[in-house]
Amino acid sequence: MNNRIKQTVLPLAAASLLLLTSCSGGNAAEKSSTLYVEQIEDLSDDFIMGCDISMVLAQEASGVKIYDYDGKESDLFSVLEGSGVNYIRVRVWNDPYDASGNGYGGGNCDVKTAAEIGRRAAEHGMKLLVDFHYSDFWADPSKQMTPKAWEGMTIEDKSQALYEYTKTSLQEIKAAGADIGMVQVGNETNGKMCGEKIWMNIYYLMEAGSRAIREVAPEALVAVHFTNPESVDNMLNYASKLDYYKLDYDVFASSYYPYWHGTTENLTSVLKQISEQYGKKVMVAETSYAYTLDNGDQQGNTIGDEVNYEKPYPFTVQGQSRALADVIEAVADIGESGIGVFYWEPAWISVPGETWEEQSALWELHGSGWASSYSAEYDPDDAGIYFGGSAWDNQAMFSADGKPLESLKTFKLVRTGNEITPVPDAIKDSELIVRLGEEIKLPEKVSAIYTDGTEQEIAVEWEEADLAAMTNGEVAKYTVNGTADGMKTVCHISMVEANYCNNYSFEDNDRSMWTINNIDDTTTEINFQQKAMDAVTGEYSVHFWGENGTKFELSQKVEGLSAGKYSLSLSVQGGFDTADTSQNIYIFCKVNGEEYTAPATIDGWVNWQTPVIDGIDIPENADVTVGIHVEAAAGSWGSIDDVLLNPAE
Repeated sequence: MNNRIKQTVLPLAAASLLLLTSCSGGNAAEKSSTLYVEQIEDLSDDFIMGCDISMVLAQEASGVKIYDYDGKESDLFSVLEGSGVNYIRVRVWNDPYDASGNGYGGGNCDVKTAAEIGRRAAEHGMKLLVDFHYSDFWADPSKQMTPKAWEGMTIEDKSQALYEYTKTSLQEIKAAGADIGMVQVGNETNGKMCGEKIWMNIYYLMEAGSRAIREVAPEALVAVHFTNPESVDNMLNYASKLDYYKLDYDVFASSYYPYWHGTTENLTSVLKQISEQYGKKVMVAETSYAYTLDNGDQQGNTIGDEVNYEKPYPFTVQGQSRALADVIEAVADIGESGIGVFYWEPAWISVPGETWEEQSALWELHGSGWASSYSAEYDPDDAGIYFGGSAWDNQAMFSADGKPLESLKTFKLVRTGNEITPVPDAIKDSELIVRLGEEIKLPEKVSAIYTDGTEQEIAVEWEEADLAAMTNGEVAKYTVNGTADGMKTVCHISMVEANYCNNYSFEDNDRSMWTINNIDDTTTEINFQQKAMDAVTGEYSVHFWGENGTKFELSQKVEGLSAGKYSLSLSVQGGFDTADTSQNIYIFCKVNGEEYTAPATIDGWVNWQTPVIDGIDIPENADVTVGIHVEAAAGSWGSIDDVLLNPAE
């Protein structure tokens, strides 16, 4: 995981959730908890309840302190062991240091670091998963850089170097006393690894790593690691490629972050299919969820207020627990081949210091931030620009002052259950989209999310607000504060131009006014999709994908318009799974048979294009149809939102 952060009145689902105060109950992990956790039946004793704590040594060197459930200063490994964790994961970079020996950050995770973490894990009865990135710094789907020492090598020489490096590294880690239970050959290798982009070369590298693992740690499982399980065809393709090349491995692992990676049902489905088709064990190598939107240090967080992502759970301690429990259940539902789950960096909290200067000094010295300035030598375009602290502290399972959250008990509680009386945990904010000049009707009830995940509508009282000024003002966004059952809530009001397209952003369940014409049945998928990441307004959009190409029209007939000038706009985004990006996309407005058009393009995920047709002359009671024509090459995909037919000045 790379952690840089980088119109009718219509109620919508919340874009954000208010964090409720939750008390921390129990003095030890095995004691009663305030959490509501359902028991997952038939979990094997050796089901992996894992944590990646690669930052621990850098954090300790920076002065971070960890406490137990009684509030006494403790050792992280001890707290994790007492909370039901039985496996530790640690990443390994070849040479995360500049020419002067300054660490790149992210824990400065070299072999020596992995050996020490493995030794301490073994002392607490925990096995070790060694995660070789085969890079000098972060490796993920967008970045698979060759280690400095291997630059310019032929694939034969690089494979030999990787074999020797894997072998000597594992020997060192094993000699330190680590109980190596599994070894990863690469990290999130979605069609790239160690600078290679051709599958045959990737196979050569993976084979070299696997061979070294079998020689040094024959009892250990060999794992491969990919991500984006929501892209089912891609995941199945990765498994197919490995089978085609006859790679010797045991575990097919995937990252799964609820914000980005689809549903847990899909996760179960795709991993189960891979397991059954290829006879492999499967697991989740990385997962996490935020328990708050508060930021614990001077570094912005990956998950914050301004990022476009899914929010399937409240950002509360209970929400974090539910997210983890659901992932564990999703893997357990696969059957015996579903072997476990690893939570990514649950202890990566902020280092001491009240200012950027104080904290940055520790990040730079000990590598306890996601990247140091020294990383510019190796990664000048990313880490070398955006270096800083922890972008993950609000996804940790420890509070900012190092105390374990109740959610850390989830690893144990899923085995026994803790189904206590549900209580409100968070309230969804409300959102209204209102045409200028129309009456604003604030909702009488709001949705409360309970600790068991159920929702109930409860009464709300709104504070005084000048609604008349809003509706008679300009296009703008407003907020009105309210209280529901003693908890604060917010109604977000978007005042928009008068729009004559009904259900313009597809949020209303009645979408009968929209016509989808899949021309020649070319488009593989075209539907109304609930996914806020792929929408401009609200949560819904029209999703499309064509394995062999897309060719369709989305349209609506608009009736009863007064004579005048109008403008039409529409938002579209998307891309291609292949190199062919040929496309013929345009929006249109047909008036009594005469067609007005404006071209549109898809050129990247959430890179929204909003073409506009101005000066459309519409007579009284004309026959008017608005929409979009999409025709694009094989592998094209995207979404459509916000069709606006506005009166022109």
